Amino acid sequence: SRFFGRDSGSIWDPFSWDSFSAPVLSLWDSDISSPSRQLFRDASAVANTQVDWKETSDAHIFKADLPGLKKEDIKVQVEDGCVLSISGERNKEQTEKNDRWHRVERSHGSFLRKFRLPENAKVDELKAQVENGVLTITLPKAVQPKPNVKTIEIA
Repeated sequence: SRFFGRDSGSIWDPFSWDSFSAPVLSLWDSDISSPSRQLFRDASAVANTQVDWKETSDAHIFKADLPGLKKEDIKVQVEDGCVLSISGERNKEQTEKNDRWHRVERSHGSFLRKFRLPENAKVDELKAQVENGVLTITLPKAVQPKPNVKTIEIA
């Protein structure tokens, strides 16, 4: 039997986005390609593009998990000299008329993440590479001049 659009015998995953959205969506949409399900998948594509930002002594390093994407599918830009923008698109898998889907969890569609860069980032020396589905962006840091301090002897 079905309970809130789910098989009552299936295992509930409390960390699955679908666990929370399926009961509500099933009231209106039993079709997996319906507009409201598409909205959740599109929002998920943006929210699920996970990025780590690490600062070392000489650089800012960003790492984004982008499984299955080629470098041609990804765009890295610096806007106004101070905003790092990572965007791209995951294409929808081609389906045949007779295909029967049991579960659709992988997101597709456009994604976009933006980060305001600190003043010490050398945006002209930005480097980006993709390896094994991980985008690595390295932004060297400008060397901060040490303040010239002169001690004055008090008479």
